[in-house]
Amino acid sequence: MSAELVIDRGALVANRRRLARLVGSAECAAVVKADAYGTGLEGAVRALAADGCRTFFVAHVSEGIRAREVDPRAAIYVLNGLVPGTAGDYGPWRLRPVLGSLEELADWSDYVHATELPGEAALHVDTGMNRLGLSPDVWGEAAARRRDNTLGFEITLLMSHLVSAEEPENPINARQIAAFREARALFPGIKASLSNSAGIFLGPDVHHDLVRPGYALYGGNPAPGHENPMAPVVRLAAPLLQVRDVRAGDRVGYNGIWTAERPGRIATVHLGYADGFPRSGSAATGERGAEAIVRGVLCPVVGRISMDLLALDVTGAEGARRGDEAVFIGGELDVDRVGGNAGTIGYEILTSLGRRHSRREIGA
Repeated sequence: MSAELVIDRGALVANRRRLARLVGSAECAAVVKADAYGTGLEGAVRALAADGCRTFFVAHVSEGIRAREVDPRAAIYVLNGLVPGTAGDYGPWRLRPVLGSLEELADWSDYVHATELPGEAALHVDTGMNRLGLSPDVWGEAAARRRDNTLGFEITLLMSHLVSAEEPENPINARQIAAFREARALFPGIKASLSNSAGIFLGPDVHHDLVRPGYALYGGNPAPGHENPMAPVVRLAAPLLQVRDVRAGDRVGYNGIWTAERPGRIATVHLGYADGFPRSGSAATGERGAEAIVRGVLCPVVGRISMDLLALDVTGAEGARRGDEAVFIGGELDVDRVGGNAGTIGYEILTSLGRRHSRREIGA
């Protein structure tokens, strides 16, 4: 029996409803890139669309096509811009590119003129990330092209991306809010979007017409340092394959980086980095790494996490035996804690979830 990944679509829908209540009249879209943060893009789009979500964001055209096959009516935006020569991949599927440079504007304009398709698109302005988006020195030129009606297509969304929304006191937030206000003035009459998951919790000044939650939809904490307001969506558990006694001085796993300091019990578990569980959760003697819950007891990972297996110290889980369940995500082990224990973030934990798991959806 492999590890089992349980995905709660009811919790996913409930999380979006909660976020929608927080933003009032603003539309609450959904980011479903990276296979809906590892939870399955088709299932996520199906559940959210059935609950009334009408706008989705993906990172790649291939993801947009998958979303379109589930929902023929939704507005689907492709976040990662327009790669040269790929405009024709968008049109047949009615995908909307997020354009972030004058060159992309020109490429999309040429395509729309040549095909006479409607060609709706979003315009991405950079307000401080310095990653994608039009830099402020060319906002005016882009606005002039729109005013002169030379683009040939409708800009249906003006958007930017927050740098540090999870840090409410960071001054970059106020600078980005002000910069985006300036951008809106140059592009009147266009729906605007600035908020990601954490941005929603910065308040109404950031909500505008549409918010784009991702991580929070899937149970991640959008407000670090505070109690997580979102319902957990993912539960990952795997069976104990073998339980053995170890003596003081016995080593465990590859390279023997963990040594038992006293007699105890070690369980080998059907889970490894090929399943998306991070090798960085390994633990040498005296170190803290990943954890799992066995028989209600928190048990530490010991030694190296290998491709298919890992070891847990189940000494404290009285009666633990072959076939018992070890919960790696679930209960007190939410994705943020799991990420922290592995020296990474919950985003990486979710998006790394492997395809070898037995997947089960509930609450659809």
